[in-house]
Amino acid sequence: VQLQASGGGLVQAGGSLRLSCAASGRTRSYYRMGWFRQAPGKERVFVAAINWSGGSTYYADSVKGRFTISRDNAKNTFYLQMNSLKYEDTAVYYCAATFYDSIAIHEYDGWGPGTQVTVSS
Repeated sequence: VQLQASGGGLVQAGGSLRLSCAASGRTRSYYRMGWFRQAPGKERVFVAAINWSGGSTYYADSVKGRFTISRDNAKNTFYLQMNSLKYEDTAVYYCAATFYDSIAIHEYDGWGPGTQVTVSS
């Protein structure tokens, strides 16, 4: 699978952004799609995930109630709506896919270049 994240940018604290991840290739073989982020000098971490079938969702505690993950199966695209953004949300955001019922980063593949989200305080 090939995944391309887009939609990042510069936003003030309290603002919103919507990220998109366009998937191509054997997308239907994958069980779950996820968003991860990597802040400068830190490890890449899980943000949110959604099952292609059924649409169950999973969130990191740090984004619960502020971020919403969704999908459009017809477009092979999934999204991350980010509201009430905080300075600490600043990071490069990546999308990826997994065959497994997992949010463990090492079980995901299809990593693309990511999209930069910068939140000014």
